[in-house]
Amino acid sequence: MNCMKLLGQKLAARDFGRQTAELQVRIAILNRFTALGTPVTQPVG
Repeated sequence: MNCMKLLGQKLAARDFGRQTAELQVRIAILNRFTALGTPVTQPVG
C-alpha cells in the first residue's frame, strides 16, 4: 500500500474510463516493481 501512496492517492482523471486506465497503469507499475524485487533462485550443481 505504501507504494500506491507514492504514486499518489488521488486520481488525476475525471472521466470514469480514464480513471480505469490510470489505475491499470499504476497496477502495471507496481507489478513491475514487484517482479524486479523478487529473487530468482537457481539450483547449484
